[in-house]
Amino acid sequence: MMAGSWQAPRLLLAILAALVAFTFQTRRKTFMSVQEVPVSEPYVIATMRFVTNEFNKESDDKYSFRIVRVLKVQKRVTDHMEYHVNLEMRRTTCQKLQTENCTLQEGELYKQIECFYSVFVVPWFEKYKILNKNCTNG
Repeated sequence: MMAGSWQAPRLLLAILAALVAFTFQTRRKTFMSVQEVPVSEPYVIATMRFVTNEFNKESDDKYSFRIVRVLKVQKRVTDHMEYHVNLEMRRTTCQKLQTENCTLQEGELYKQIECFYSVFVVPWFEKYKILNKNCTNG
């Protein structure tokens, strides 16, 4: 009689585990969307600011870079957002700590790079994390 009383809770636990797993898989697939978005979208602007700041922090160059052209922005939505961005950056006349009145370098110090970034974004918490980055000289 004791063995029979454990079968019902085990069955309920198995059903619950299956429902949780099924719900997670369904939610993960159902709520994902991918779309190209304009650079003017507010969260894209904030993400571009983050990308530029991170690039300049990590760069060994004594001059700061800034984005001169955004080629493409895709937004992926699940339980968070990811932006996939192709952009061009150029070296400015400002050194790293300067941010005002920065013109673009010309002549011998001219440098342009093309970058692809994947950025994890939870904008309502101002949380950003670079998932993937690939930059090449342009």
